[in-house]
Amino acid sequence: MSPAAHAAARALLADPLTNKGTAFTEAERDMLGLHGLLPPHVGTLDSQIERRQRALAGMPDDFHRYSFLRELQDSNEILFHAMVQRDLPAMLPLVYTPTVGEGCERFSEIWRRPRGLFLSWPNRQRIAEILGDPALDRVKVIVVSDGERILGLGDQGAGGMGIPIGKLALYTACAGIHPSEVLPILLDVGTDNAARREDPLYVGWRHPRIRGAEYDAFVDDFVTAVADRFPGVLLQWEDFAGHNARKLLDRYRDRLLSFNDDIQGTAATAVGTLLSAISRAGAPLGEQRIVLFGAGAAGCGIADMLVQALQAEGLDEAQARQRIWAVDRDGLILSDMTGLSDGQRAYARDIAETDGWTRTSQGESTCSIPSPTSTRPY
Repeated sequence: MSPAAHAAARALLADPLTNKGTAFTEAERDMLGLHGLLPPHVGTLDSQIERRQRALAGMPDDFHRYSFLRELQDSNEILFHAMVQRDLPAMLPLVYTPTVGEGCERFSEIWRRPRGLFLSWPNRQRIAEILGDPALDRVKVIVVSDGERILGLGDQGAGGMGIPIGKLALYTACAGIHPSEVLPILLDVGTDNAARREDPLYVGWRHPRIRGAEYDAFVDDFVTAVADRFPGVLLQWEDFAGHNARKLLDRYRDRLLSFNDDIQGTAATAVGTLLSAISRAGAPLGEQRIVLFGAGAAGCGIADMLVQALQAEGLDEAQARQRIWAVDRDGLILSDMTGLSDGQRAYARDIAETDGWTRTSQGESTCSIPSPTSTRPY
């Protein structure tokens, strides 16, 4: 074999999209020059899965199983996805939530091989160049995060890349999208998590988060480059902080196909459950009074979809909004409260609507609500 042929054989095995491990047949090994690079035994996919399942079972805890599976994904995607699809109930909690949370916290500790793209603030002038890689020509789905609000763990910086990687593994396992057609992206604009910045193993940009107009311009450059490079792509916004999540979805949903499952996916699940419940109860949705407990980005997304469902039953938008009472950590959302998001403001009640209300707390006497001029929660 020529040096070029030897290099091609090694590259084939090094690429997780083309490596099949011991499953290469004798004919394939002859043609591709793989003899000697692989053990002589020709395995089947079933035997490969059994070997990895035995290794997985011997791991001391779920984090080590998560790390093992991430390494398998980075070396042999055929085997990784076959193993996940073989037993979804057992594998999904290891590939994604809840185990991915610790995977994000310890991302720098277990990072081994490139997967997806890190678009960092220092490289903001190179976004289009980075996306221009021919290896990305088949991309149809992008999941992007800036790592600021990872699950319930807060700001994980570059460690947030574990979320797009894990979510796209579900796109393949559950929706059958080819691994070459998905792209995880982390927008690394720094982190306000001092423990991450000070960790000598941290792989991200060691700088406090870029915010404000500079952040908005960075994201806009990213979206513009994505729209130019992948005009038909689905762009999923994942685990952005509440003050950015709704704003970014609203800003870009008409520029390219956008989706935020924390807002829209949660809403679809919640509203679908409510519709199912009232169909069993035999009470129309339009006759319901709905208390929304939690009015962050996800809660307001649920409320928006409920408004659409109520409008479908014949109510106008104002009537539909009147059916919803939004409660957040500061209590019922009122129009005179400060610091409301646009989403919360749409469901804020006028203080006059609470005239005559009282509140009780177990073991305490009844007391009056604050005066109409107060912005304190109650």
